[in-house]
Amino acid sequence: MLNVITRIKESIYWRRLYASDQNKWRIEKLKRQGVKIGNNCLIFTMEFSTEPYLIEIGDHVVISSGTQLITHDGAVWLFRDKYPNITVFGRIIIGSNTFVGINCILLPNCEIGSNCIIGAGSTVRGKIPDNSVVMGNPAKVIMKTSLFEKLCVNSKNRVDTKILTEKQRQTILIEKYYIIP
Repeated sequence: MLNVITRIKESIYWRRLYASDQNKWRIEKLKRQGVKIGNNCLIFTMEFSTEPYLIEIGDHVVISSGTQLITHDGAVWLFRDKYPNITVFGRIIIGSNTFVGINCILLPNCEIGSNCIIGAGSTVRGKIPDNSVVMGNPAKVIMKTSLFEKLCVNSKNRVDTKILTEKQRQTILIEKYYIIP
């Protein structure tokens, strides 16, 4: 009976936490599964493989929705007749101040350095050096983060709207892109 009450209390705790702060709920749940997560992170996915304790995330990291972190190689299934117990695993390490775009796949033995940008839909395996922007399948370094910063700062599509209300931002974007309401 005590076990049931404890589980009900825990369930209520998690529901309250989830309702108030979904990011905090995801991070706490992942930490309980063994993921090492630094400070000030935003995590929009729960696809952390079957061995989440093999994953380490630095400080100030964003992992966008749809991203999958895979710590094992399921393709060894092909060899199970010959090697019935074969499994292959690898860690995933993401350095601090890194952004992982929507729908990326991080494969076993993936080590992403600090100050990196992983473009949407990229498939990453291996070591990505610090200060890199990578894109593609397989993901390849396409430029340094410092160059990407200059491109963003000087972009004709730059619109500084973070401090504006949703309505103010909408008005500015409709005008900028000539949208007829």
